[in-house]
Amino acid sequence: MNSQLGFHFKKSAVIKQKIDFKLINNLIVIPIEINGKELSFILDTGVNKTILFSLSKNDSVGLKDVKKVKLQGLGKGNPVDALLSKNNNLRINNIFSTNETVYVILRDYFDLSSKMGTTIHGIIGYNLLKNLILKINYNSKKITFYNPKKFNYKNCRKCEIFPLEFYRKKPYIDVQVQLDTVGNTVTDVKMLIDSGGSDAIWLFEGTKETIQTPILFFNDILGEGLSGFIYGNRSRIPKMKIGSFVIEKPTVSFLDSLSTRNARNFSKRNGSIGGNILKRFKVWIDYPNKKITLKKSASLKGGFNYNMSGLDVVYNGNKLVKIKDDTKIISYSKGDFTSTSSKTISFTTNYSFKFLPSYKVDKVINGSVADIAGIKSGDIILKINGTSAHDLKLNDIIHKFQEKDGKKIKIEIKRGREVLKFNFRLKKRI
Repeated sequence: MNSQLGFHFKKSAVIKQKIDFKLINNLIVIPIEINGKELSFILDTGVNKTILFSLSKNDSVGLKDVKKVKLQGLGKGNPVDALLSKNNNLRINNIFSTNETVYVILRDYFDLSSKMGTTIHGIIGYNLLKNLILKINYNSKKITFYNPKKFNYKNCRKCEIFPLEFYRKKPYIDVQVQLDTVGNTVTDVKMLIDSGGSDAIWLFEGTKETIQTPILFFNDILGEGLSGFIYGNRSRIPKMKIGSFVIEKPTVSFLDSLSTRNARNFSKRNGSIGGNILKRFKVWIDYPNKKITLKKSASLKGGFNYNMSGLDVVYNGNKLVKIKDDTKIISYSKGDFTSTSSKTISFTTNYSFKFLPSYKVDKVINGSVADIAGIKSGDIILKINGTSAHDLKLNDIIHKFQEKDGKKIKIEIKRGREVLKFNFRLKKRI
């Protein structure tokens, strides 16, 4: 790996730099300054390019040395138009790069900000990681960047170290999966470490004889890439083993043949390990020495939930909301202060107006409980189980749809000028 380019500490004597991050739907969001403007990036080990999405005038970053190119992503669509910009200055506190190449998607094809419920300007992976060692603590939501020239690994009895194999600047790890629900047969697989994927595991059907969708599954939209929707089957397998770490009954997404073909430019690849696995560990990512260190956290034994509603909900911008505020006002007459007849109590109702978050139904999975109940794409969510939608974060809504099989969901929506109410129960499908 070329260590002459990329991010480095401003002063060689500096040992480390710690930053806070947001964890949204298992994805890490970090602040990065680009050409003097602070933006929000997803830290994505599954990408080898730094990509910016369509920027508003307020987000202007003065990109340098620009030319037009095309990018191909997962999904069924064609390559998308983009700009390639060289020699940009990027900074995270005391970590700098003065020669970064950035790709800018000319149109926001999948509106990642609305899907995350917060503004996302781009994704970054290899260029940030290639010269640094990172410790990611998902519990405290902190990342520590280390200078590899000054870093020494401490003895860690509960840690395991695994070698990384790189292909086209992306990291791969060898693990085992048990797909057989009757016996104990395990399959050796090579997996992309993908911190930019919110699922637990993706597997590519047919890349090995045993990698096939189990009997219990449902078809779903697994995500959205630069080239359109990514389709496949959601299911569950008995276990995955990473060294001596055993992960019981994880959810698994099996990609369709086209998405598999687009994703599998590395012929040895059998799938991906995403954020829903990684967040169960304390993780040291060490690109310079081609290794990853894992230390299990208490959540390793936690269950794997998924959206049982069939609703794909997205952020719909801030809307002006009228808030009712009851205020009791006590006034006294000039008579005898101790006399109850001289005291009057009156109530007034005050209202205030605030810009608060709004959410809408982006997609409804055919045949899901929400679809059967009658909810439609484009419906604006007003309340869920009695709580106003504007009092919730998108993560809160996602969690409500993952809680437990049979949970009753009462949802109030606005469709055009109508306000409608629906009830359904979450239904386990795998």
